[in-house]
Amino acid sequence: MIHPSAPPRGVTAGVGRTALLVAAARAIETHRPDALAHDPFAALFVRAAPDTADWPLHPDRVPGGEFDPLWGRLGRYFALRTRVLDDHLLARARSGTRQMVLLGAGLDSRAFRLGWPRGCVVYEIDSAEVLEFKRTVLDATGAAPVAERRPLAADLRHDWATALLGAGFDPAAPTAWLAEGLLLYLPAPAEQRLIATVARLSAPGGSLAYETKEVTGESVRVRGGPVYTEARRRLGLDLHRLFAPGPRPDSAGALRSRGWAVTVRTPYHFTAFHGRGPRPEPDDALAANRWTFAAAGG
Repeated sequence: MIHPSAPPRGVTAGVGRTALLVAAARAIETHRPDALAHDPFAALFVRAAPDTADWPLHPDRVPGGEFDPLWGRLGRYFALRTRVLDDHLLARARSGTRQMVLLGAGLDSRAFRLGWPRGCVVYEIDSAEVLEFKRTVLDATGAAPVAERRPLAADLRHDWATALLGAGFDPAAPTAWLAEGLLLYLPAPAEQRLIATVARLSAPGGSLAYETKEVTGESVRVRGGPVYTEARRRLGLDLHRLFAPGPRPDSAGALRSRGWAVTVRTPYHFTAFHGRGPRPEPDDALAANRWTFAAAGG
């Protein structure tokens, strides 16, 4: 078991802590008999952070199973999101895309756990603290990435394109961009700059998948629901204090205005497709979530 003596503060608090939450959900999902996604590294990240020692990493440790609002319902949401975005990236790779850019890569291990075709390069952009924690844990396992992995430390609220271009990124080649669990935490101007930068650096045949909430946001009743209250009570995570305040930009509209073809789905579209995953409920914390898939025109 890996226990870094002092995990960086950016990993164990704030948005970095949500990466540990997602890792725990992926670990639990990995052990389900009907698992939507498998991540053999997820549990290692959680156990490497000392203040998450009591978090469950197996469905047998979740009282109430899938009815538990935190490790059941929200955890299954993260698992479904992982599966859908895994499938999206692999489909792009199999169609010939060889550049993958994970914006806000967090503690995901896609470069290690997915069956990438030969020649794929996976750029992982996140904070230096998150990437260093991730490196420490993965190095201790002796794991080797399936694709060529290029981690880049950058603040996605500001200039990150310079680091990407300096690492060998080719804007003339098609790219599959992914912003999973990122835009909710960026101020609206930073989201607008990120979308514009992706569009500027994308060649025809490129794609972008990302997660947002509806521009109109959520009601007070939804914000007082069990997913949010249990995250605060059990994990000390006030998700709404982490979400960027104010109205959200219409990033799908911005991409359409640049000639991109855009499809927006709810998570429940994929619950129906896969036959498992979270389902709608009253005052639903997941109802406003949207997963967007955009393709660059040519």
